[in-house]
Amino acid sequence: MIQDRSWRKSSYSGGSEDSECIEVSLAHDALVRDSKNVAGEVLAFSTSAWRAFVADQLR
Repeated sequence: MIQDRSWRKSSYSGGSEDSECIEVSLAHDALVRDSKNVAGEVLAFSTSAWRAFVADQLR
């Protein structure tokens, strides 16, 4: 279940509790959600798609 997963805030969030950002949960897939609306919609990515996305962002 989504509620049972560990979530981590983006390092670009600025570190404050009220900043807008995303959270990601990595398990056998990658789930992404809005940190201000944790009960809202979640985007799901395969592990390979998430790795490709992160690698592209590091260029």
